[in-house]
Amino acid sequence: MPDGATPDTIANLRRDLAAAYRLIALNGMDDSIYTHISARMPDGPGGEKRFLLNPFGLRFDEVTAENLVTVDETGAVVDDPYGAGVNAAGFTIHSAVHMARHDAVCVLHTHTVAGVAVSSIKEGLLPLNQWSAQFHGRIAFHDYEGIALNLEERERIVADLGDKRVMLLRNHGTLLLGRSVAEAVKLALNLERSCKAQVAALGMGLTPVVLSDEVAEHTARQYDKAYDSQEVAGKPDPEWDAFLRRLDVVAPDYRG
Repeated sequence: MPDGATPDTIANLRRDLAAAYRLIALNGMDDSIYTHISARMPDGPGGEKRFLLNPFGLRFDEVTAENLVTVDETGAVVDDPYGAGVNAAGFTIHSAVHMARHDAVCVLHTHTVAGVAVSSIKEGLLPLNQWSAQFHGRIAFHDYEGIALNLEERERIVADLGDKRVMLLRNHGTLLLGRSVAEAVKLALNLERSCKAQVAALGMGLTPVVLSDEVAEHTARQYDKAYDSQEVAGKPDPEWDAFLRRLDVVAPDYRG
């Protein structure tokens, strides 16, 4: 996001981030009051790095555009409309990724049953279908080191992530980077259903049909082209618009 963004741009960012929290909750991908979705704001007047985060203690289905907290790169509170502060330790991973990857407007971290299950097997996500093929060769891995409170681990996470936008945190969960909030959410939803499909397919006890590297890579490039058409070429995003319309019906207070 460019410096000097207009108030409307910031308002839209807050709306989109609140929508992300609601959509993750609506799809059963939240984990009580834990995990985070962060968004990078325009730099402050003195070049300060600023990010939006959920107030600590609120469920994802309670997050609104108005109660999001502004923090700096250390997780220190800059603006806190709700007054509950943030889980600064939970921002450890996010701050490291945001500071290293300036292309990441949004960083989304989940602990879902399917995501944790797939992160806990050596093979990770297999190209078993069209959903999972989009991630072929595009997933980074980071070995589990315990609850992510160690600041030194941040450098290892960033190094393992490299230039990828999707990471399986071994034995832990998933991490998604989006050039917009919309992209991060779409990646998260697609990864989640890919993991669910893998758990279901392997759970049948039959022989899975794994796509060839050639077909999986071709499919992944097709997905890349679709994402780039919106994030690089600036084409409309009808899927994100559809998500927002859904929230306007089932959870209209997210905008407030």
